[in-house]
Amino acid sequence: MNEGIAVAGTILVDKINEITAYPNSGELTKILKISKSVGGCVPNVAIDLKRIAPELCVQGIGLIGEDEEGAFVKDVLNDNGVDVALIAQSKDKTSFTDVMSVSGGQRTFFTYAGANGAFGYEGFPFDKMQAKMLHLGYFLLLDKIDEGDGLKILAEAQKRGIKTSIDLVSENSTRYQKVLPCLAYTDNLIINEVEAGNLTGIEPTLENLKAIAEKLKELGVKERVIIHAPEIGVCLSENGFTYLPSFDLPNGFIRGTTGAGDAFCAGALVAIYRGDSDEKLLELASLSATAALSETDAIGGMKTEKEIRELYNNFTRRKICL
Repeated sequence: MNEGIAVAGTILVDKINEITAYPNSGELTKILKISKSVGGCVPNVAIDLKRIAPELCVQGIGLIGEDEEGAFVKDVLNDNGVDVALIAQSKDKTSFTDVMSVSGGQRTFFTYAGANGAFGYEGFPFDKMQAKMLHLGYFLLLDKIDEGDGLKILAEAQKRGIKTSIDLVSENSTRYQKVLPCLAYTDNLIINEVEAGNLTGIEPTLENLKAIAEKLKELGVKERVIIHAPEIGVCLSENGFTYLPSFDLPNGFIRGTTGAGDAFCAGALVAIYRGDSDEKLLELASLSATAALSETDAIGGMKTEKEIRELYNNFTRRKICL
C-alpha cells in the first residue's frame, strides 16, 4: 500500500556571495562571505514536510548533476530524512543560482537551468514511487514540464490512483495559459494570489479571492483551490469557501520571506494527507509559513508541528472579513 508524499520538480543550489555593494559595469566589488544552501521546490517543500511531520515518508524526485553540488543536495536531503533514491543524475551540471547579496540591502540573482532543464515525463519513476500523493512544482520554471510533460505526469499519476497537487512560480508574462490544461489533472492547487490572478485574468484583490478560487475550480481543479497572500489564506472545496487571516506579527519578527510560500504549501500538504478539515488545513499552512518567516533562509525556521504551534499559536491574527 502506497504511503507518504513525493515531491517532484526543481532542485538547485544557492551560492550566496555577500558583497559590499553591487558594482556598475566595469567596476569591481569585494566578496565578504561565501555560503551555499539548497533551493527549489524539492528541497524546500520536502524538508519542510519532514520537519513538520517527522513520521511522514517523503520522497524527492528530480535531476541533479554528477558533481559536487549534486552530492551536496543529496547530503542535505538525506540528513533531513528525505528519501533521495528517486533523484536521478544528469550529464549537465546541477542547477544553481549565484546570489549577490548586499548586506542589509537587495539581492541580485543569476541562475543556470542545468539539470532541471531535462526534467520531464521521460524516465519519471512512477514504478518506483511509494507515495499516495505527488506534488509537482514549480510550473513556469521547468521547460519540459511547461511544454506538456507536466500534464502527462499528472494524468499518469491520477491514472495510478495517486493524488496530485501543483504550485507555480510568479512571473510577469503571458505563459500562465500553459498551466491551464493541467488543472483538470490537479486535485489540489496551491498558489499565491498573484499567480491565481494571472491564471484567471481576475485582479488579485482580497475581495476577489473567492471569485478567483471559484473560477479555478471551474477550470478543472478537482478537490481544493488553496490561495495564499501575505494577509490571508483561502480554500475552496466541496465543503465551501474557507478563509483564515495571517498573523499580525510583532515588529522585527520577519527575518526573510524566502521559502514562505513553500512552507505554506508543505503545511497544507500535511493537512491534506491526514484528511484534516479546510479550517485546520489553513491553520497549519499559516503556522508553517510563519515559521519560515522567522529565519533568513528557506528552511531554517521550520520545526515540528507541535513546536510551531507552541511558538506561534498565541499570536493575534489580522482582522479581515471576506
